[in-house]
Amino acid sequence: MHLRRSGRNGSSAESRARWKAVYEETPYEGLPWFDPDPCPAVEGAVSEGFFAPGTAVLDIGCGAGSNVLFLAQKGFEAHGIDLSPGAVRAARTRALAAGLSVDVREGDALALEFPDGRFEGLVDIGCFHTLPVRRRADYAREVARVLRPGGSFVLSWVAREHEGEHGPPHRPSLGEVTDALEVRFLFMRTRFHPPGDEAGPAVYDAWLTRRATPQPHRR
Repeated sequence: MHLRRSGRNGSSAESRARWKAVYEETPYEGLPWFDPDPCPAVEGAVSEGFFAPGTAVLDIGCGAGSNVLFLAQKGFEAHGIDLSPGAVRAARTRALAAGLSVDVREGDALALEFPDGRFEGLVDIGCFHTLPVRRRADYAREVARVLRPGGSFVLSWVAREHEGEHGPPHRPSLGEVTDALEVRFLFMRTRFHPPGDEAGPAVYDAWLTRRATPQPHRR
């Protein structure tokens, strides 16, 4: 079993400080990305059996824990990590109030402190698109490491098509996401959601499966 290597580079000190400040300066309920309900892509993955019932699922960048709580309610072994200690406190408080057993801890998507193949499922609703472009390949290696071959991954990000002022600075196209992840993952389903009636951003979501064997070389 392989845990975090001392040579693996995690997020920068500046990024850690920024995310810590976000949850210190604004109650989690007031953050623009907070939703008390789970992401529809996660609900669909559960209802349609993309996540095998009762398995271990990790939410990367879990925020205040809405997806983690939903997964626990549905009988999954629910885990969450977030770079912000304030987000972790919020998720734990909400889980305690709901009487749910979850594992939520401070953690870094670029240096996950879990063994190889620890999880059967992964969730990322809005973490990938916050990362510096130059770290996307690092992210892909790390999330693939902790997901067992054949495991399921639900990913959602603010799309390049979102032109609003608020949102992540790096808004990936579908092509950029496949460039970063397709070597290690099969894209099973992708969907584009245009801006919503309440001025929500344009987003993509994708269902991916961890490759058991390397992607074939280009011919």
